[in-house]
Amino acid sequence: MTDTFKAFLVSETDGRFEPSIVDRTLDDLPPGDVVINVEYSSLNYKDALSASGNKGVTRNYPHTPGIDAAGSVESSIDPRLQPGDPVIVMGYDLGMNTAGGFAGKIRVPSDWVIRRPKSLSAEDAMVFGTAGFTAAMCVDTLLQVGIAPEQGPVLVTGATGGVGIVAVWLLRNMGFDVVASTGKSDQEALLKAVGATSVISREALLENAARPMNKPQWAAVVDTVGGAVLSNVIKSVQYGGSVACCGLVGGNDINTSVFPFILRGVNLLGVDSVELPLDVKQDIWNMIGKQWMFPDFATFKADTTRQITLPQLPEAIAQVLKGQHLGRYVVKVD
Repeated sequence: MTDTFKAFLVSETDGRFEPSIVDRTLDDLPPGDVVINVEYSSLNYKDALSASGNKGVTRNYPHTPGIDAAGSVESSIDPRLQPGDPVIVMGYDLGMNTAGGFAGKIRVPSDWVIRRPKSLSAEDAMVFGTAGFTAAMCVDTLLQVGIAPEQGPVLVTGATGGVGIVAVWLLRNMGFDVVASTGKSDQEALLKAVGATSVISREALLENAARPMNKPQWAAVVDTVGGAVLSNVIKSVQYGGSVACCGLVGGNDINTSVFPFILRGVNLLGVDSVELPLDVKQDIWNMIGKQWMFPDFATFKADTTRQITLPQLPEAIAQVLKGQHLGRYVVKVD
């Protein structure tokens, strides 16, 4: 194949990692069952790590990041996928050690490919992307253990990030009283517009950290931060409440006692979207595209999403690495 497409390529030279926009062909892509024309991707924290040379995410360079891709099938040797089919690829090894969605085309195994619900455009799918999908997983996990609006407020930590802001919006639309926590005090108006009943500081969640237990406050928690915040928040969950944990931007250690678990029956529920079986991913995307596509989605999208192009990625990546971004970056690829 001689047809070229544009790709965001990160190269390593003398220990430095430099991005560029280059022309690629299918010969540059790894083997796979399905070639997909990528229309949109999204920028996630893992992409920023890959683009900056984090060898724990990406081992070999040059490399094209992008753990998300939405577009349509160009060609497939799997008869279940036909040219023109609208699809999503997220997770597994895409964008980590397999050339990812920051390019006009990807080639992947067919068992990585999700059928995009017809109600979702490629752009709308990437308003969610891995971050929004993870938020949906957290909410679904809490619903499965019986959390209901009448039980009390739900706390969302890291609420201005990609996962947190989608979680606030979803929970509000399901009738929950949502308390949003953030380190960005100037974003209270945005979080309330998205659906938070009230906003508290990240520092407030670290109070009384020396105590083995704190006053019960939260019926449930969506935690995107980890570390000291998660360790202390667990102590304030109501009897029988649950914490859906999906992030570690605040650290990967938990330092707490067994008291919340054995005296209040608190559940700590881990959430992973990367290696989730394809049929489960499909079910959750179907929910996002149907019953969770709430009427105010267009307003949410306008308030929380910034669309960028491949040449704008370096600036956006720097913002993500500094923790200075808000909401979601949607990358227009095609």
